[in-house]
Amino acid sequence: MRTATILVQCPDKKGIVAKVSDFLYTYQGNILEVDQHVDEEIGMFFMRASWDLDSFGLEKDLIAAAFQKEVADSLEMKFELHFNTQKPRMALFVSKLSHCLFDILSRYYSGQFDVEIPLVISNHLDLKKVVTAFRIPFYHLPIDKTNKAEVEKQQLDLLQKHKVDFVVLARYMQILSGDFIKEYPNKIINIHHSFLPAFVGAKPYHAAYERGVKIIGATAHYVTEELDAGPIIEQEVARVRHHNSPSDLVQIGQDVEKVVLSKAIKYHLERKVLAYRNKTVIFY
Repeated sequence: MRTATILVQCPDKKGIVAKVSDFLYTYQGNILEVDQHVDEEIGMFFMRASWDLDSFGLEKDLIAAAFQKEVADSLEMKFELHFNTQKPRMALFVSKLSHCLFDILSRYYSGQFDVEIPLVISNHLDLKKVVTAFRIPFYHLPIDKTNKAEVEKQQLDLLQKHKVDFVVLARYMQILSGDFIKEYPNKIINIHHSFLPAFVGAKPYHAAYERGVKIIGATAHYVTEELDAGPIIEQEVARVRHHNSPSDLVQIGQDVEKVVLSKAIKYHLERKVLAYRNKTVIFY
């Protein structure tokens, strides 16, 4: 079935749902899913709706302009329109840790992710064999302070060449520049442990062990210029006990990280995430 999905946000007022629904009804749209939320603190309305395109009275390339004129303009509404007729294209950035990469590739191979992965970019060669085993092009681009701007330009050129829609940092251990991030606003997904800002550094799980924490977790978020502080998409925690060793905490943490990241990717692919004011509405 060919479907369309629209995500909208606008100042809250009476009649928004009716106006959106009336637009779809006018063009014989069969609504398949609809959900909405109002942030009463700031007076904003959010909505997600999907409908069957096969019986719709407008061609795909005419829908956005018609919706803008007939609905959005009068409501001061911003909207995103997506179609399932073309798979999104996702680039993966990795370094040395493999747990998130293996999980993503497994879900991709099994068909859980309706996505294309045209390339993987890494600053190390450690995971090349893993990637090429899935017949995905692997690009090794070493990066440091002296060549960061040059390498990021190469990365962006590759993303443009491969027509990438969004990027996933699957434990990519480099900080992206603001110029890079501006090219993909709310389209770069990162994963990190949920100890921040308490346990920073290369060995957060070992630091957490020394502190005797009882809960560890992970956060998936969109990347912004403020490090690890972008709009949160998904979070999860796991309990740990006194007899767990530092290596146990690492394993438990990595298990949580890969699941949280894959959930975030799934929500993004299904157009269930609406970002605003450094927060998100997730239409589960």
